[in-house]
Amino acid sequence: MQNPRELALDVLMKIDKKEELSHIAIGETLEKYQFSEKKDRAFFTRLCQGTLERRLTIDYVIDLYSKTKVRKMKPLVRSLLRMGACQILFMDHIPDSAACNECVKLAKKRGFSKLSGFVNGVLRTISRQKQEIPFPDRNKDFEKYLSVACSMPEWIIRHFLRSYSEAETETIVSSFLEPKKTTVSWMESSGSREELIASLEKDGAKVEDGKLLPEALRISHYDFLRRLTSFREGRFIVQDESSMLAGKAADPKEGQKILDMCSAPGGKALYAADKLHGTGQVLARDLTEYKEELLKENIERVGFENIRTQIWDARIPDERLAESMDVVLCDVPCSGLGIMGKKQDIKYNLEESALEDLVKLQREILKTALTYVKPGGSLLFSTCTINPKENEENFRWLAGQTGFEPEDLTPFLPETLDIKTVKEGYIQLLPGIHPCDGFFIGKLRRTK
Repeated sequence: MQNPRELALDVLMKIDKKEELSHIAIGETLEKYQFSEKKDRAFFTRLCQGTLERRLTIDYVIDLYSKTKVRKMKPLVRSLLRMGACQILFMDHIPDSAACNECVKLAKKRGFSKLSGFVNGVLRTISRQKQEIPFPDRNKDFEKYLSVACSMPEWIIRHFLRSYSEAETETIVSSFLEPKKTTVSWMESSGSREELIASLEKDGAKVEDGKLLPEALRISHYDFLRRLTSFREGRFIVQDESSMLAGKAADPKEGQKILDMCSAPGGKALYAADKLHGTGQVLARDLTEYKEELLKENIERVGFENIRTQIWDARIPDERLAESMDVVLCDVPCSGLGIMGKKQDIKYNLEESALEDLVKLQREILKTALTYVKPGGSLLFSTCTINPKENEENFRWLAGQTGFEPEDLTPFLPETLDIKTVKEGYIQLLPGIHPCDGFFIGKLRRTK
């Protein structure tokens, strides 16, 4: 693999300039160097992800010890200092001297010899002072403290504090910094769970049971997903347990017609198709060719024939499907505040003003979704956020529509999940408090 630090620098600069989303930029580089040494790929990934997830903390520290503030630095110098500080502050196995020296070398290699002394000075000062950094006082300014400690914009902290206590908010935002294992959903149509585990372990992966559902597994210590035999054979899909719970709550039954309105990359659609055991039909829709390609790629790998894809704007009613679906899955576009631990771009790119616009878009889609549910059929509404306006308020609005009533979710959830609203037809899952992503699930049935 080319110098992992130099590759990380290129990726971080692309993300800083908002040329690419982080998971795409990192994923493309890993794809290109998939046959490189595992330790180099692991270091590259940790350096990129660590610098991104801790960026606000890192910027705070750099600003303490640099005369030039981070926002005024040249993009390359800014990215170099961030990745150098990340190694010094959060990657204990990397000697501070190596972090400093390699950043200085890269500055010179990229034509910034005159600023290499500045880079060296700032990083060595951080190294000397790292045990004595004056962080904000949590008792005097809790929002500022939590923002810096957990690398979370202050407006998001304030947003959470409107709905949750200080302790709950700290648990939620702290959880986004915890290491994440890959959660996968076993496709029961492709063989037994035991066969899947044996195949994963044969390929060197460490396998653990999920926390909520028997079809969930957590895997780690593997090198590259596509090198896993069981992945290529379509024995599992990558899917968080919160999303699996939504699929379970939809309660797909053999022979049913199911519509997934905002489907890409297709986790819920494939979960539903698997439970149909080769019967029925799942129609997976999304807005663009790119998203349809993601759907087709996963469907082809898994090999199900009872699922097809279609490009469609979810806001636009399709009269051909009016009152024809047994189950409608509607995972609407949302703010993504429940998955910031996996998608770092959200906390840096999302603006508070966008939340109101999202609620309007969601209601447009949900209003259309209602038209597809046949009498006796159900609508499963979900999001990967923890914003009450996008979730509970939208669900109450849905429940007020003529001909629909909330359905008790108790039969579909594990006993370990004790959520008070379950009988009212909805649950809000919280990261750090529940063992999954932040996710909302609500279910309504069309009365006969």
